Amino acid sequence: MNFEQIKERTRPIVNKMSPVSEGSLDLMSDLILVEVYEKGDVFIDRGKKNNKEYFVYEGVCRSFLLSPEGEEITISYFLEGSVLSPNKTRTANQISHLNFQALTKLTVASLNADKFEQLMINHIDIREFGNMVLQNELLAKVEKEIALASLNGRERLILFREKYHFLENLISHVDIASYLGITNISLSRLRKGLLE
Repeated sequence: MNFEQIKERTRPIVNKMSPVSEGSLDLMSDLILVEVYEKGDVFIDRGKKNNKEYFVYEGVCRSFLLSPEGEEITISYFLEGSVLSPNKTRTANQISHLNFQALTKLTVASLNADKFEQLMINHIDIREFGNMVLQNELLAKVEKEIALASLNGRERLILFREKYHFLENLISHVDIASYLGITNISLSRLRKGLLE
């Protein structure tokens, strides 16, 4: 993918959050490396160094952790055209707190987080974009916490369908159940109940 292709793939993702000038888009696009992963690939490992920011060009991925019993717990989903959780929120001293896995074939744009931070310092429109990404990340986390604390499984499934209407037929129901905080058997019962 050449510079112009990268720029045109990046433009709608950035503009959806907070538009930047053409010059700022050039600076951001100049930092981008395109990475492609196959379904099932874990491209960020918990406990390993990661100093990148990511935009999802194509596909779906998730962040997840392992419970003390070794079960995978899905934290968040990231769809085509979205921005992964900012590096500052998912690492400590550049060591990742989370795993990220491709749930379909996945194409992402990666940027060096230090260089991107320098762009944020030097360019107010890029800073506003970065702040909007951070704000959206915070809102998504609060929304999920409220849903887990105040809604029953059926209501959480309905909310999931509203937010990710096509994912249910695309990804593992085990992953969805862990995201909703219910067992896979409960998810099957709820899905059946919603059909009736």
